[in-house]
Amino acid sequence: MMDLARDASFPAATRIFEEGGEADRFWIIRSGTVALDVHVPGRGRAVVETIGTGDLLGWSWLCPPRQWHLGAETRTPVVAWEFDAPAVRALCVERPALGLALVTLVAETIGDRLRATRTRLLDLYGPSTGGPASCL
Repeated sequence: MMDLARDASFPAATRIFEEGGEADRFWIIRSGTVALDVHVPGRGRAVVETIGTGDLLGWSWLCPPRQWHLGAETRTPVVAWEFDAPAVRALCVERPALGLALVTLVAETIGDRLRATRTRLLDLYGPSTGGPASCL
């Protein structure tokens, strides 16, 4: 699969992709950090997770409708391997064992991102548990 990779780099504070955009590639981060965010109507972007070295950036390319479920912005300069999603999907068809390993990795990543998103949104917008309940 590394034959399909190409080097990519992004300066700090760069939007790599936007929620709802076409998911036609993904990255493995070699260095740096990326904030993943979700648009909250009326409130703007809320960062739900920050990922870094060794992490998979982007999983939406694997499943239809192949649109980004989150946005991504670099926090620091980022160096990564970039993969063309259609080429990787074609390789997975040719090599099913690779496809299964990749789907398993992506499924684990999706689970982690869903848990992080839920936790972060509850932190931001859930009921407060820090003080006494008010009485009317």
